[in-house]
Amino acid sequence: MNKLKDKVALVTGASKGIGASIAIHFAKEGAMVVVNYASSNSDAQKVVNTIINDGGTAIAVKGDVSKQTDVDRIFRETENAYGTLDILVNNAGVFQYLPIDELTEESFHKQFNINVLGSILSIQKAVQFFGTKGGNIINISSEASKLPLPTGSIYSASKAALDAVTVSLSKELTGRNIRINSLLPGVVDTVGSRNAGFIGSEVEKDMINKTPLGRTGQPEDIAKVAVFLASDDANWINGQKLSVTGGIFGL
Repeated sequence: MNKLKDKVALVTGASKGIGASIAIHFAKEGAMVVVNYASSNSDAQKVVNTIINDGGTAIAVKGDVSKQTDVDRIFRETENAYGTLDILVNNAGVFQYLPIDELTEESFHKQFNINVLGSILSIQKAVQFFGTKGGNIINISSEASKLPLPTGSIYSASKAALDAVTVSLSKELTGRNIRINSLLPGVVDTVGSRNAGFIGSEVEKDMINKTPLGRTGQPEDIAKVAVFLASDDANWINGQKLSVTGGIFGL
């Protein structure tokens, strides 16, 4: 259980769901973790306490990744706590499914500001922190970037943009010992997907019917793959868009 021993990992949007599971699994593998959250301190502290009670090391840091001043502070507090950074997981994200007639500027900018700009701002700072030793970036995208659902045009576009960032930067960062990959979950049973009405809906049933493994994903399904991508086991994987969906087909 030492695949990430002595590594420092920052996981954005880690107070619940996929991000929380990634933070917990990273800590189990020996990483010192920064649990970033935007609003729910209590949820973030629960994740930190889970890690600490299991013998790991973690701190919670509040910040909205779509704001430069917040990103600067998140990384400053990371440096104050651990002195360095080895792994960045861009998990912070939002989604809103609306018919085209109901889309607004606010909806567009909220999703692109957090899902795309927030990741870019975090990557900028991470690259500075990595320095000559290099590092590892995992962008949590979505299978929706390749298989958009009806009413999900803006969300799918934002995740497709994030995938483009991943591929472009994998080439731009040549020679700096930095790996960057996208991880594309399908529908996962989280607070967000439940609040959005996906879990228990006809959409979920249809997706399960189109998934060879015959179920909805769980946060730990994604977290275990994130551990792999963050570890030395994945040292030859760079610039890839890795689907973790149970094999879903033909949305």
